[in-house]
Amino acid sequence: MALKDPTTSEGAIEECLDEINDFVMTLDRYPPNVVAIAMSVHLQTMLRTLMVCDICTRQQVREFVRELERDLFEAAEG
Repeated sequence: MALKDPTTSEGAIEECLDEINDFVMTLDRYPPNVVAIAMSVHLQTMLRTLMVCDICTRQQVREFVRELERDLFEAAEG
């Protein structure tokens, strides 16, 4: 992943994923497409913030989005 911080431990990433999953489960009153749109807006904001704060470059964000798209379609295909 282009935006992965090499100093972040794998355990921290797993812990964060668990917390995000727990939170997303609380959104079950909304249709999946509404949650997806809201998460898309949130992801855009986070990526923009990473660029503004010089945590990553535009190119790194582009690579991240391409990787995300590639992973999504590979998972759907097989």
